[in-house]
Amino acid sequence: MKAAVWQGKRDVRVADVPDPVIKESTDAVIRITSSGLCGSDLHLYEVLTPLMTPGDILGHEPMGVIEETGSAVQGLKPGDRVVVPFQIACGNCFMCDQGLQTQCETTQVREQGTGAPLFGYSKLYDAVPGAQAEYLRVPQAQYGPIKVPEGPPDDRFLFLSDVLPTAWQAVEYADVPEDGTLAVVGLGPIGDMACRIALHRGARQVIGIDLVPERLARARARGAQVLDVTEHDDIGAAVRELTHGRGTDAVIDAVGMEAHGNVAGKVVQSVGGMLPGKLAEKAVTKAGVDRLSAFQHAIDIVRRGGTVSLSGLYGGAADPLPMMTMFDKQIQLRMGQANVKRWVPDILPLLTDEDVLGVDDFATHHLPLAQAPEAYEMFQKKADGAVKVVFNP
Repeated sequence: MKAAVWQGKRDVRVADVPDPVIKESTDAVIRITSSGLCGSDLHLYEVLTPLMTPGDILGHEPMGVIEETGSAVQGLKPGDRVVVPFQIACGNCFMCDQGLQTQCETTQVREQGTGAPLFGYSKLYDAVPGAQAEYLRVPQAQYGPIKVPEGPPDDRFLFLSDVLPTAWQAVEYADVPEDGTLAVVGLGPIGDMACRIALHRGARQVIGIDLVPERLARARARGAQVLDVTEHDDIGAAVRELTHGRGTDAVIDAVGMEAHGNVAGKVVQSVGGMLPGKLAEKAVTKAGVDRLSAFQHAIDIVRRGGTVSLSGLYGGAADPLPMMTMFDKQIQLRMGQANVKRWVPDILPLLTDEDVLGVDDFATHHLPLAQAPEAYEMFQKKADGAVKVVFNP
């Protein structure tokens, strides 16, 4: 089959790789019909390269059709249309029972000290072959795949794999009071969708913050106020001016480790990637330092006693945090990978013909898998108005 494979820093290629097969009784194989390109894929493209192996298949936002199932997979049959969550969880351990599927005790990658495996996301998460391919082996298929109706186009349901539950959890963790205020730092796919969800759930004021004109325009068109960081010397002061001098009740940081603005952090990231083999891997996992400008903006923006919700991926193990400010402001902080199956019952009823969250036209680009190298470059450079790219193998 054809698949998008990682070959090195900023080097993604489409190559022939072996077709996936059933290995365990709980496996399924699906034929991919759509697969998203996620902002966190760019971390593998640029920052987390020491954790990658040439030939790794990328991607963790799959939708497709069941081709084959193992003997222990009940309720799914060939021909069923499914969305697959980006994490691999069993559904019946202590953590899954708590709604913490990202911490699944059956599948935890204990040798790396991490939670549940993720499709297409480096040896840190078990190097599971990813979904930017023509076919995908799905472990723990007795629990993971979400069966969806025939009829609507893939984009109606595709974002259940990651974007929708990640944004939903970000809003849930932000704990915006009824009729409250929220700032969203970063208006990529997750930040954009978080604005939509917060407004749908009744937030009185949602302020979206970014520097890319197309992203600001998308958020404004869906009802958010927007601030362009390039037009303000002090973005915290600009937010306070809109919120009675107080700051917002909550802030979502939807940027993560590749935030602009921290030159020192960029240097440390780059040097880690230049070290050979195991030294580079150790530098990233034990001494990595993130570029924290977005997180620091969030701490500044949030009102005293407010909540900061982190959905942007951070990977540093030695990050300097402004603990005195966080303590003094009595900030509550929540974070983590989205627990997809926990939020699906809340989200699925919204994916009706009314399309209240605007998923049908959420993707800015639909491209054949053969154009994956160009898509990664375009998405990283934020060229051609790229906010969300979907591959159609």
